[in-house]
Order: sequence, then structure tokens, then C-alpha cells
Amino acid sequence: MSRPESARTLPGAPETKVAGADARLAVADFLSAFESYKAVNDARLAEVERRSEDVLTAEQLARIDAALDAHQARLDDMATKARRPHLGAAPARADAPAMTHSGAFETYVRHGEAGGLKALEAKALSAGSGADGGYLVPYEAESEIGRRLAALSPIRAISTVRVIGAGTYRKPFMTSGPVSGWAAETAARPQTDSPVLAELAFPAMELYAMPAATQALLDDAQVNVEEWLAAEVDTAFAEQEGVAFVSGDGIARPKGFLSYAKAAESAWTWEKVGYVASGAAGAFPAAAPADPLMDLVYALKAGYRQNASFVMNRRTQSAVRKLKDENGTYLWAPPAAVGQAASLMGFAVVESEAMPDMAADAYALAFGDFRRFYLVVDRAGVRVLRDPYSAKPYVLFYTTKRVGGGVQDFDAAKLMKFAAN
Repeated sequence: MSRPESARTLPGAPETKVAGADARLAVADFLSAFESYKAVNDARLAEVERRSEDVLTAEQLARIDAALDAHQARLDDMATKARRPHLGAAPARADAPAMTHSGAFETYVRHGEAGGLKALEAKALSAGSGADGGYLVPYEAESEIGRRLAALSPIRAISTVRVIGAGTYRKPFMTSGPVSGWAAETAARPQTDSPVLAELAFPAMELYAMPAATQALLDDAQVNVEEWLAAEVDTAFAEQEGVAFVSGDGIARPKGFLSYAKAAESAWTWEKVGYVASGAAGAFPAAAPADPLMDLVYALKAGYRQNASFVMNRRTQSAVRKLKDENGTYLWAPPAAVGQAASLMGFAVVESEAMPDMAADAYALAFGDFRRFYLVVDRAGVRVLRDPYSAKPYVLFYTTKRVGGGVQDFDAAKLMKFAAN
């Protein structure tokens, strides 16, 4: 079951091109390390068959496995840096007729002077919220934070993202469609039942970070304060989002897809996430270990498989790297270029550290079209409140963003439960 190389790019992720000798060398190192990994793992399997497994071979395999993770992290870092456009804008001219939102915000961040933002607020009634709730960052800075979150937050990168202006996003769906049937040309047409509609609600919850800066840094004219702020908050936001989108309980945070009710695929119903058992507690079965993955892939309807991807953490990925098909071909393959994902059975692999480890009854692996499966809701606007008093001599920037999330199509992804059944 192979797919063209173009299908192995993460669905929903921006296409990334990284040129230069460093990128080519990084890819070559990764491919070389994987060839070494296959050779050592083949030797280990041969030793297992002879019942004379050498502990040194196992240790060598573990070292190469760690090296593969390091190479993957290096490629991911290159791709992330390539996705980040420069945020800086040309300096404002002294004879500029009016202060822009960006210039007023920079003055507020550097010196605490909010007069410019207040004037814009009075004129447009949309630029700020007052000193008690902070001020909206300029659109360019908000967009940069969103781009960085898409690069750093794995579930956000492959999910649908909606920007809303209200506190809750409501989406109707049909629990049952209209009744239809066949009738002869002159036969009576009985009245049919109407479709039954229900509603999904996705409230936006408050996510915050509080980076600190020295006044000396803020006084440095060479520092782009908008870019600095985006760089400070993106990692903190991405880490919190990554956990919430996977396992959040929906209380003061988004509801993660692992927090919904689950059902075996044979008994699946709407509003539950279906799962396929691995066949062994906390592991793949010793005999035909690739079969549960095949069952998981084909538990998904054909329309969802076209843009599907696997989601797992690095320890689970380490386990699937060892799997082969009946012809002795490895199911896992490294990325062919910077900005592309590793693949498993021809489908992209998304690494999310928020996913649980392989353990008895753990749902450590997900597969599906996440763009149709999970919805991320962003309320427009990132707010910043400057606080020069609470942690002298540092200036704190209380930065808030409202984010929600939840499953929007329960048929678009399936889980693997590491259990006998």
C-alpha cells in the first residue's frame, strides 16, 4: 500500500522548501542512520531466531534509534525556522501623518505609554480593551504567533482551525439523514421523516503566558519587540495546546480527542471514538505484529484515508520502526526531504509527545484525517498587559489568547488500544 511522495507531506501543514548544504547534509545523515538501523535490527532479529540475542546488538540498536530521533529533531527544527517569516516592519518616518497600530503597540511595550493605543481605540473602537484587560497586539504579530503555533503544535498543524469573534463556535450536524426510497411510476409516495439535527459547541478557553524582559532589552532599538514577544510565547502556548488537544478534559481548556467516550469499532456509534485492539497488552502481537496496523488503516472509510496520518509519541514511533511486512520490508520510512514527515505504511507520521506511551489498555496510537476529525477554535485577538511593578527590575507581559477545540467528525479517525481485545 504505497502512496506518492507528495502524499507524505503533513496534511494542513504549509509546504516548506529549505535550500542549502546544511539541509542536504541533514537529510543524507538521516537516511544513512536509518540504513544502519535496518542493518543492526536485521542482525538482532537473526540472533532472536537463533535464540542467541547479543546484549551489545540491542544496545547498538538503541543508540542508533536515539540518533534517528536526533536527526528527526534537526530536520524539524530546520523546517520550523524556514516557516517563520521575518516580522519586522520598516521604521516609521518622523513625518508620518498618523501613528499605526504597530507603532503605538511598540511604544506601549517599550515605555508603557498607552496614549497611542487609547487614541486608536477611541477612533476605531477595536484596537484595545483598556488598561485593565490589556491591548490587542497588531495583526502582524498575532498572525506570526498563529504561524509559529502551527509549526510547533502538532495537532493544530493537521487539524481544521476556525477564527471566531464570539466566545463559542456552534456547528450543526445531522444525526440521521432524510429518509428516501424507491417507488414505481404510478405508485403513491408516502411522506418521509425529516433529518434530525443536533449541535456541537466549541467554547474558547483562556490560554496565558507571562514572558519577562529587562528595561535594557526594551530600550534597545535593534530589538523587534513584536517578534520577541511572539518568540517568547509560542513555545509556552504550543506545549499547553499540545496536551489539551490530546487529553484535555474540556474544563477551562479544550477537550482532547482521547477524553471522549470510546467504543470498539464493531460497536461504534456517533459521539464515540472507535478503536481497534492491538491483540496484546501494551504491545504489538509477537506473531504478525503489522496486522493490527493494517486493521486500523482499513477501519477508516476510504474517503478519510486519502489525507490520513498516524499520531504517536517518539517512544511508540521507536517501536513501530522495528516492524516489517511479510516480505521483510520495513513499514516505517524516514522523510525524503526537510519539511516532510516520516511515513508508516505510506501515511504521514505526526509525533506528539502528549500521546500516551504503549502500555496495557493505553490508546497510544491514532490514525485518521485530522482535518475532518478535530476542530481548533481561535478567538480573534491576542491581548497583552504590561506589568512593570510585580517583578522589578523585570517588566512582565501578561499575554492571553482564547482557544477551544474538540472532535467534529467522530467517524474521521480511529485509535489503537494496546490490549488483547
